[in-house]
Amino acid sequence: MSNPDVAKSPCRHERGHIVDSLLQGNRYATPASRRIFCDICRLQRWLDVEAALALTQGEMGMIPKEVAEEIARAATLDHVDVEQVRDGIARTGHSLVALLQALQAACRDRAGEFVHYGATTQDIQDTAQSLEMTEVLDEVDRELRNILSTLVELAHAHRDTLMIGRSHARPALPMTFGLKVAGWVDELTRQGQRLDGMKPRVLVAQLHGGVGTMAGFDGQGPELVERFAARLLLGAPAMAWHVARDRVAEFVTTLAMIAGTCGRIADEVRTLSRPEFAELELGWTYGKVGSSTMPHKRNPEDCEQVVALAHLARANAMSGLQCMLQEHERDSRGLRIEWATVADVSHHTLAALEILTTVVQAVSVDTEHMADQARDRADEICSEALMLALGQRMGKQTAHGVVYEVTQLARTGGRSVRAVLAERPDVTALLDPGELDGLLDPANHLGSCGAAVDRVLADAGDWLSGQ
Repeated sequence: MSNPDVAKSPCRHERGHIVDSLLQGNRYATPASRRIFCDICRLQRWLDVEAALALTQGEMGMIPKEVAEEIARAATLDHVDVEQVRDGIARTGHSLVALLQALQAACRDRAGEFVHYGATTQDIQDTAQSLEMTEVLDEVDRELRNILSTLVELAHAHRDTLMIGRSHARPALPMTFGLKVAGWVDELTRQGQRLDGMKPRVLVAQLHGGVGTMAGFDGQGPELVERFAARLLLGAPAMAWHVARDRVAEFVTTLAMIAGTCGRIADEVRTLSRPEFAELELGWTYGKVGSSTMPHKRNPEDCEQVVALAHLARANAMSGLQCMLQEHERDSRGLRIEWATVADVSHHTLAALEILTTVVQAVSVDTEHMADQARDRADEICSEALMLALGQRMGKQTAHGVVYEVTQLARTGGRSVRAVLAERPDVTALLDPGELDGLLDPANHLGSCGAAVDRVLADAGDWLSGQ
């Protein structure tokens, strides 16, 4: 049953998507991503592509030069009634014709007769989407550099900070916090390298006519697409890609991978900031509220939001791959999915990067507590060191069995490994007390943590500096 008060509301109900929400929009998108995928800006981008086509054809003598200049003059939203275009799209069921008609009408004399000369709708819209993806990747690159710079400093500062290394959610071996952060840096650096490698493949123009033959360009098609692409700062493909959507799929899946990396980092920060761990402390300012019921709460909302965005981006990756299944030389089924998928994965990935940057910039590390945790668990996390030392005397496999017995007895009986070892003269005879002290000190079993951190930070520095 409809609500009569709602029916009388002056609201036009234009904010139905979460990314456009006045209340939650900045948790799912960024001002930059909303600008890039703004409906009105998209119309202008289509007009920009039409102008670039006309100007390039004018330079090549395919249409009169003065006609090309007139089309370019008219190709702005100042000369177009957007409401009329919207109504035209609804009337015709076609996504571009209404805009072309408006552009034609805005041209003086008969210049409008040469609008869209030899092109097909998908040429314009695919090229415009490549321009959108270019802007997205510029934003992603900037955000990646911001977060990497912060994490490089964090890894460097904690290169030698002792902590527990965990596997299967249990204490495993000693490590450094610097090594953990270096793992994040290493993965994000590879994501940056993927972006660099992807751009020449993905960011290309489309201008090949109805089925990719360029027949409407009177033999000048190959040169036209080269010039057209260069004018728009895009690459020129060897042939049409109307149904070859691997470029778009690569864009979508790469962004989803970047969001996935952000999700992994955010979830680890969330876990290590739990009171049960208390190794990290999330940034907080007075006025933030964690609960309407429990005033004491300081919830890891930002970390949780990044994880949610990673899940949403992953779902878009599946849609992006689905768009690769197209038919013959043209097929709109995948394109209609792309228009939603390219935008959404961009919104969510950029939001994840932006939010995670604020998290890592504000996080603090309790180095003493982190190291104390490792020392408190020394009996467990130094088992490998003990096994390897005994292995030099009795063989590694035999030593594994001995240390297994000792550690499991200690754990089951609630005793220390030292106490259980004291009851094993066959073992203590092989180790003097001073050596045992060293073996059960987690700071002595850090392996090549520092060297690994140094290598990763050097690689990240090279990418950040553009080498």
